[in-house]
Amino acid sequence: VQLQASGGGLVQAGGSLRLSCAASDSTFRSYVMGWFRQPPGKEREFVAGISWSGGSTRYADSVKGRFTISRDNAKNTVDLQMNSLKPEDTAIYYCASGPVIIVTRPDVWNYWGQGTLVTVSS
Repeated sequence: VQLQASGGGLVQAGGSLRLSCAASDSTFRSYVMGWFRQPPGKEREFVAGISWSGGSTRYADSVKGRFTISRDNAKNTVDLQMNSLKPEDTAIYYCASGPVIIVTRPDVWNYWGQGTLVTVSS
């Protein structure tokens, strides 16, 4: 499956952005989906994940209560609503798919989108 992320941009601290990831085909519906991010000079880190049905989600502690992951299996999309953004949220955000369950280690996710840059100014 091919993934295409979009929606990044420049926003002031406290603002909101919505990222979207479109999958190339309907096999998307059977995959766990997730969002990761890579801040400048740092390693890629888990942000949020969602089960194939949408019934189970998991978030990094740093984004709990501010970010919401959702998916629309009819449209083959997974979104990340980001509210109350902070400068430390600045990163390239990647969508990913693959594992049977939601895991935080990036090396077990099979498919990756190209990334979209989110910059939060103070």
